[in-house]
Amino acid sequence: MDSKNSVTDRFDWTLAFIIFMFFIVSLLAISSAQTSGQYGLNFIPRQIMWYGVGAFIIAFTMFFDIDQYKKMAWYLYGFGILLLVVLMLAPGGEGQIAEIRNGAKSWFHTPVGSIQPSEFMKTFFILAMAKVISSHNEHHLNKTIKTDFMLLGKIALIAGLPLAFIMEQPDLGSSLVFIAITIALVVVGGISWKILVPLMTGVAALGTSLILMALYMPDFMADKLGVEPYKFGRIYSWLDPESYASNEGYQLLNSLKAIGSGEIFGKGFFGREVYIPEQHTDAIFTVIGEEYGFIGASLVISLYFLLIYHLTKITLELKDQFSTYVCAGIIAMITFHVFENIGMWLQLLPITGIPLPFISYGGSSLMGNFLAIGLVFSMKFHHRKYMFSSDDEE
Repeated sequence: MDSKNSVTDRFDWTLAFIIFMFFIVSLLAISSAQTSGQYGLNFIPRQIMWYGVGAFIIAFTMFFDIDQYKKMAWYLYGFGILLLVVLMLAPGGEGQIAEIRNGAKSWFHTPVGSIQPSEFMKTFFILAMAKVISSHNEHHLNKTIKTDFMLLGKIALIAGLPLAFIMEQPDLGSSLVFIAITIALVVVGGISWKILVPLMTGVAALGTSLILMALYMPDFMADKLGVEPYKFGRIYSWLDPESYASNEGYQLLNSLKAIGSGEIFGKGFFGREVYIPEQHTDAIFTVIGEEYGFIGASLVISLYFLLIYHLTKITLELKDQFSTYVCAGIIAMITFHVFENIGMWLQLLPITGIPLPFISYGGSSLMGNFLAIGLVFSMKFHHRKYMFSSDDEE
């Protein structure tokens, strides 16, 4: 086989085209979002720069094959934990190593900008989880209830450590992403449904109970569970934003107004009228809904469906368990990001500050997503090489 053809054939051009389409959407949305004059910077050159860095990250990740990622999994996981520990211990505030935004100590302040370790930890966490689950399944071919509980224990330890640090920041949005990744990998990890059904039922019941307690028993949660009362505002403003229009509900009401006013075809490029703070980051979907209406928003959502479908197709083609679990974790991460971000601006879910993948402005978010998608490029690229190698030898 011609080596040149084999390299071009193994590269995923479809996935690259999908990412390029997100690049175009991102530039269009951000260019309009920053016209309100509330920012002193032009974010378009910076977003282009971040996409350029992202392309380099994809190229770099493709240098390593599946076996190398297996060997690096624990080192990367440990490095991510180290970053979270340093962030927790570092002094926070203006001019300090750690930045505090909206009460959350989640960013490092660096000369090149702010860096959020949790965005990179998501991918490191997926690698570690894939390593543990694949290794466990290889060593326990005859699965029993006991071996499944052993695997659950390993997963709980791996997930619990970064989750504890991130909740301490506190960063609810990232915490939910880690939980979503964990649930997805538990489901695809081969654990018996005799364990999963009661476990998932219990998790759902616990989540529902906490929401109901926040609504009807806030004093109990504050006094007995130590939950700070101001945190209930996020739930209250989600369910009844009109009563909190001057504070917690302001952004949600304006997002609903912006998206609703776009109607079917939208107001057109630069036609945005409703003011929403920080619209170029987490609230970028409100720009799309207002300027391009239901049609434009549906096209963007369809683009995400195309991305998830393509990633799922790749996952089903892979034969290596480790690669399969890595891709499944990445699918879960991106899907939850999209579902939560769009859902919170439509009042389907509480606002958590999760960015919209590949569209929202933000270096850490984009780098984290490119690192994850780079792994998919690598898994498919090297997987195909292994498949063709036997043919070359014949």
